[in-house]
Order: sequence, then structure tokens, then C-alpha cells
Amino acid sequence: MKNMGYNKKIPLLSSLKKYSEMDIACFDVPGHVRSQGVSILNDYLGNEIMNMDINSSPIMDNVSNPNGIIKKAQELLANSYNAYKSFFMTNGTTQAIHVMILSMLSPGDKILLPRNVHKSVINGLVMSGATPIFIQPEFNYDLGISLNISFESVYKAIYDNKDIKCLFLLNPTYYGACTELEKIIKLCKYNNIKVLVDEAHGAHFQFHKELPPSSIELGADMASISIHKTGGALTQASALLINDTVDYKKILQTINMLQSTSASYLLMSSIDGARYNLDINGEKQLSNALILARYARNKLNRIDGVNVYSPEELKGKGVEFVDETKLCISVKGLNLTGFEVYDMLYKNFSVQVELGDLYNVLALISIGTSKKDVDRLIKAIEVIAKTKKRSKKMKDIEIRPINSKIAINPRDAFYAKKEAIDIKNSLNMICGESIMAYPPGIPIISPGEIITDEIINYINLLKDSGAYFTDAQDKKLNKILVVNDATSSR
Repeated sequence: MKNMGYNKKIPLLSSLKKYSEMDIACFDVPGHVRSQGVSILNDYLGNEIMNMDINSSPIMDNVSNPNGIIKKAQELLANSYNAYKSFFMTNGTTQAIHVMILSMLSPGDKILLPRNVHKSVINGLVMSGATPIFIQPEFNYDLGISLNISFESVYKAIYDNKDIKCLFLLNPTYYGACTELEKIIKLCKYNNIKVLVDEAHGAHFQFHKELPPSSIELGADMASISIHKTGGALTQASALLINDTVDYKKILQTINMLQSTSASYLLMSSIDGARYNLDINGEKQLSNALILARYARNKLNRIDGVNVYSPEELKGKGVEFVDETKLCISVKGLNLTGFEVYDMLYKNFSVQVELGDLYNVLALISIGTSKKDVDRLIKAIEVIAKTKKRSKKMKDIEIRPINSKIAINPRDAFYAKKEAIDIKNSLNMICGESIMAYPPGIPIISPGEIITDEIINYINLLKDSGAYFTDAQDKKLNKILVVNDATSSR
């Protein structure tokens, strides 16, 4: 079969479209055979999508060893981010994080990381057997949220632990806080420590000068980016970026160990298309997003009982840059929790925000956000403030950072014999599972950590506030899994 030709600016997306239109008798997977086998999917998804859902072929390249259009598309992505190489990830940034950890760490190796990492990082430690050294991020008591780690805390941790192999960073946090990344990376290079960055919420940084800097440009060794979150690709489409300071052949081997051999061409081609859009339209679209974010912040701050912090107010120790497109809307002045306002926005106004927590709701302004939608959010908050604000002040909720106490390696805790006991009886025992509210999916406690009073109290506080829990065996969290040999007081 002759090469069908493709658009060099979008090699994978254009090739997939042309391939889907070719007259081919298919005797391979997937079993729906384009739009021929499952009419209900055609009705709901459309014939074009079904025809473009294909498996690898000689013409369409193979992500396990790309040497054709996938390779070209990945090279274009790397160029857009000024990276040495890029790799498509079709299992989200979770997969990219696991690749970074498994490529860089062996069992017992030490890794520095902030306590407010995503659960995928903890799961990567379980798989790798690496030992975490947690750094407490700075904390904003008015908002009740963890921010980012400071240069001083990293410096101290490095010199307290001489055998650190890697540092894992967030750029940004879920709420948009970015640390002194350049300074920290230079410190790590001086100490021969590899820097791995979860940039899941920063895939757009590269494309506008008023946004925080991207980690890979500042010299991070590896960075994982969720192109679907802020770059416009289809959900679950992410990428891994690396600099030439790591062995890309080993990275590819690790990817092939974790990634499906039937990686979705729809997801990969959406990365190709989203990257092209960012290259061509990113600056303009992100300028609009910043304008809308500033407009929304100004309007929301005029509502009695509502507060959206400005970047200037958030900057300080541990925070050098703030992503303005993430609106952290404090509603505690309404005597309502963020969980309550989150539900009201969706149920009463058909407004979907990213998350609610005890004090806030988080709204993301992206390349696809319209002023009409922003005005709808503002109006909904105005109505809630006028009609749902409680005159009686809520019982004081004091939110403090959770201090982690690691007893055993997460992998050892994961594979240890465990039993479920009443959470009220679990004080000073070693936790055998991850417990978290989702979103954002940041563990309150993870395997191997000691269960303290503050952790039990915080779990009960979240339960009473209507948080949605995941990962724990008992979803109502009346019981908690503990490691058997830790059932006596420590």
C-alpha cells in the first residue's frame, strides 16, 4: 500500500483521518470494524469517530517503537515545549508519573516530594519500592489549602538526607501555586539530584509569557503534562517530556512496560491536534482566558461574603508564580462549605466547577471558556450569596496542614497483611491504604504512614462536610485498613 501522504503540521491527525476514509477490508482489531459492527455507538458517537478508532498498522506507525508518523508527531510536540524528546501517554498523566518514578528509582532509593502530591505518585512509590521523604508545603490558613514547597525546605531536606536520588515537584499545585522552580532545579543539579515534575495542570504555560514558566525549559529532567486538562486534547491524553539529561531508551522501555500495546489513536491524534492549536492559536486563546479570569475575579470580589485572592496576595514563601486561570473562590464568608456550593452550582444552575473543598470552589478558565459561561458562573454565585448565605456562623473549622509520619515504605505497607478496624480505634497504627477526597485526589494518608489524631479528625471533618471519598476499602470510612504488626500502640 502506497504512502497516503499527510499534513506535516499535524502528521498523526491528518494521517488518521485519511486512513479512516480508505476502502480497507479489516480483519484486525478493534472488533467493531470501524462503523460496521455496533450501530448504537455510531448513533451516539458518530461514524467518523468509529472509523478513526483503529489499531496500529504499517502505515499508521506503532507507539511502542515509533519510526513514522507517531515519531514525527512526538518530535513536533517536543519542539513546541523545547524538550529533548516527548512521548504520548494514553493513560493520563498518571501513566507519565509512573514512568518517571520507575525509570529513575530502584527499591530503597530516596525521593523528596511535597506532601500534597496526587495519589498516582504514591502508587508509583508502591510499584517502585522507593522511599519517600515528605516536605511540608507552605499553607494558606485563610483559604485552608496547601500551596507549594519553599526553596528553604528543599535545601534543608537535601542536606539532611545526603543520599537523595530524585526530587518530585508540582508545577503548579491544583490551586495554581508555583514554587521557585528555577532556583530549586539549580540546587538539585549542583547536588546531582534528578528533578521530576508533575505539570499536569500546566500544559498551557509554554504558550503565554504572562503564565508561570514551564519546568522543562528551566532544566527539569522530566515533566508530565496533562494536555487534556489545559491544552485541549481529549480526556486521558497526556505526554511525558524529557531533557537530554536522562536515558530516553530506558524511558521508552518503561513506557512499553506500562502502556497498552493497543494505545488509542483517537487520544494520540488529539494530542497532535491540540499541540497544533496551541502553536497557532495558544497565545491568543490564553490571552482571552487571562482577560476572563481577571474579569471574573473582579466581579466575584464585589459579592459580599465571596473572595478570590489575587496572585499578588498568594505570592510569598513557597509561591513565586500563580496561574491566574485557576480561580480559587472562597465561600466561607457565606457560612457555606465549598462542597455545598459545588453541589448548588451544578444542581440549581447547571454550572460545573472543578472541585469544592471545605472553604472554596475552584473554577478553571481555559482556552475554550466563553464570557457567557463566566457571566453565568458569576450570576450563580451572586444568587447563592443572596439566597443561601447562612446568617448563623458555621462551627469554626480549623484546617491545618497534615504532618506526615512515615513508619514503613509504602510498598511494604501495601503488601503487608492488613485488617480493617474502626477508625476511632486506629490511633498510632500504620495505615495500609490510601484515603482521599476526590477531586483533587491528594491522599490524606497513604500506606506506611502513622495514623494520628489530626488525620482522624480531618477525615471525620470531611465526612461531616459531605466530601466524596475514593480508594479506601470502606467508602463510608467507618473502618480503616491497618498493617497487622502495627495494631499495638507505637
